[in-house]
Amino acid sequence: MKHESPRILIVDDDPGQRSLLDSFLRGQGFETVLADSGERALEALHASRFAMMISDVRMPGLSGLETLRRVRQNFSSLPVLLVTAYADIRDAVVAMRDGALNYLAKPIDLDELLATVHQATGMVAEANLPAVAEKALPSQVIARSPLSVALFQQVALIAPSEARVFITGESGTGKEVVADMIHRWSARAAGPLIKVNCAAIPETLLESELFGHEKGAFTGAHALRVGRFEEADGGSIFLDEIAEMSSALQAKLLRVMQDGKFQRVGSNREIHTNARILAASNRDMEGEVKAGRFREDLYYRLNVVELNLPPLRERREDIIPLANLFADEFARNRARLAEATVDCLKSYHWPGNVRELRNAIERAVLLAQSELILPDHLPTRLREAARQTAPVMTSDTQTMDEIERHAILTALQQHKSNRTETAKALGISRRALLYKLQRLRQQGFQFE
Repeated sequence: MKHESPRILIVDDDPGQRSLLDSFLRGQGFETVLADSGERALEALHASRFAMMISDVRMPGLSGLETLRRVRQNFSSLPVLLVTAYADIRDAVVAMRDGALNYLAKPIDLDELLATVHQATGMVAEANLPAVAEKALPSQVIARSPLSVALFQQVALIAPSEARVFITGESGTGKEVVADMIHRWSARAAGPLIKVNCAAIPETLLESELFGHEKGAFTGAHALRVGRFEEADGGSIFLDEIAEMSSALQAKLLRVMQDGKFQRVGSNREIHTNARILAASNRDMEGEVKAGRFREDLYYRLNVVELNLPPLRERREDIIPLANLFADEFARNRARLAEATVDCLKSYHWPGNVRELRNAIERAVLLAQSELILPDHLPTRLREAARQTAPVMTSDTQTMDEIERHAILTALQQHKSNRTETAKALGISRRALLYKLQRLRQQGFQFE
């Protein structure tokens, strides 16, 4: 007898958020029904049976909290998971915990979402099955470390949806590469991927770059210009370093996201665009919002799902494959790394991440007199770092692994097993912490 998959009602007025949850949960074996308002959700509940409801809090018409109250009157046993993005809502959500199963903060952590859904529906996770079908990475994209593999698995999950994605990470980590893969693996792959570096264009010209201008709109506007949003219609637009955008332009971008409409500079005619927005920044965006430099409403609309790229120092298994890739590129497959060069590259902490590694290998290829790349061909800072790096022992004869393990377990205990706060205290990404904890479990260490 075939087992019937649990049916989940997804309620959100944001098409991108609905699309994300729909594609993700269907990929995990659930059936889904979508509603764009609280009113439509109540109609669906009266028409069919559901194992669970997932609802946004802030919606026009019936809010998520009011929808929850009405659901409790007629479907008292239905598990309801609330999703919220705004800090001022959270106290109200907590007050409703007697009626809601739980609440998740946006951007949604898909692992946390899946665990909650499994708990609510009673569906057991198939740990032996991959969360997503394997997709082939292009030859120029390297993902050897567990952190990189997990990142691109998540990219594969969210790419087929229409969800807006905010890509964060230090400068040089490869945010543009991730945007390329989201577009390549999406249903929009046949359309254009338009890239705009908001930090590289003067503020006075950025509006024209994004939305275009009419002939004669300003001094120097000698001809009509089609904007990047217009070019991206039917495809994707990647707004890199979006935190550099002025407040006035942020307001205009918000309107595009709300109704897909904009006007060229110097024109009153509205133009519609159907472009999926991918944004990126190397700044602390929550800090930018708190400081008033970036609009809160725009940030939460952009940040339907967040992808954080770990720095190269946290995915060291990628260093040598990347170095070999760059050496082949610059030397046309006529270069190889000496063993001492490999050791030197591994010992460096790479504050400039992949971009710095690429530049270092390009320099080395230019300086090498033969096919063999030696440490002397690398920048001085790399060679000095290699000399200073030696097996470190403390007075108690502890190894670096032991010191790291003690720091992780101590921080975990201090923060009551909260992974996010522990990662912040240790100065590493949450994904890096989860990987390190997984390794500790494999070594036999026990913790909550």
